[in-house]
Amino acid sequence: MTDKSAVKLKEGIAYYDISPEITENTAVFPGDVAYSRRVSLDFEKGDALLLSSVESTLHLGAHVDSPGHYNRAGAGIEARNLNYYMGPCQVITVDLPRGERVYPKDISSQAIETQRVLFRTRSFPNPNSWNGDFNSLSAQLVDDLASKGVVLVGIDTPSIDPAEDKALEAHQAVYKNNLAVLEGIVLDAVPDGVYKLIALPLRLKGADASPVRAILCKE
Repeated sequence: MTDKSAVKLKEGIAYYDISPEITENTAVFPGDVAYSRRVSLDFEKGDALLLSSVESTLHLGAHVDSPGHYNRAGAGIEARNLNYYMGPCQVITVDLPRGERVYPKDISSQAIETQRVLFRTRSFPNPNSWNGDFNSLSAQLVDDLASKGVVLVGIDTPSIDPAEDKALEAHQAVYKNNLAVLEGIVLDAVPDGVYKLIALPLRLKGADASPVRAILCKE
């Protein structure tokens, strides 16, 4: 059914929606809390309105981590400067075997043009089906990007570190360099290039992450 509110728009901005749809089938890390929605009031039951609540991990679909997720001394997501999550952004495709980290040599042919860089790996192709052999980022890459002025790194997988990694070396490099992290995005339809990113977290006090509705607008 067409969203009738859309016809009221006098003008619009072309954008790519890089957020997967959230349903009960959305894959989460094994053992984490899957998304579920409970309906309290329902038109079908004679109620005057529709009212529902949700239970879920905060690391759901497209989401941003807070420093408190990967470092005991880190801040909650509500304390992050929103400028991390909006502004010029570059999409870069990397083609590596499943399970490998991305190193500086893997993008040596790419000039870093913006302060935000999103990596398309195509290694987590279905947001509704878990696979643990996705690509991730190396600490060396995070350090290299930080030295070039990058403030946010993103990836089309559930994490910038491997699924089974406990050391979280990429996350720790992010913390050391005071970067931001955007994970779980979908870049299949987005050509490599420069865009404007908008991926604002909810103001969840003390929280380790927040889901976002991430979009890319063509600059």
